[in-house]
Amino acid sequence: MRKHRTSEQWQALVDQQHDSGLSATQFCKQQDIGYASFCNWRKRLSDQPAGEAPGSDDASFLDLSSLMDASSSSGAGWNIVLSLGNGVELRLSQNG
Repeated sequence: MRKHRTSEQWQALVDQQHDSGLSATQFCKQQDIGYASFCNWRKRLSDQPAGEAPGSDDASFLDLSSLMDASSSSGAGWNIVLSLGNGVELRLSQNG
């Protein structure tokens, strides 16, 4: 029967493999884990930005008021690009 694991469980397995000193192939055989699944999850988890927990859905905010204050004094507008993944971007601009 196939076992479904959460991203946190996969992260724990990736960490265990790293700490074990075993190759991924050896570790997967020892733990009875599919090698391809392990490699896919290891890549997926390593692609996450630092400090972001796997599967984290918590919202975070960035105070942009300092950008608006700086742009009004210098006369230069601001341009903000928010990359949402899968090639989707949100672009905010202000003209002088």
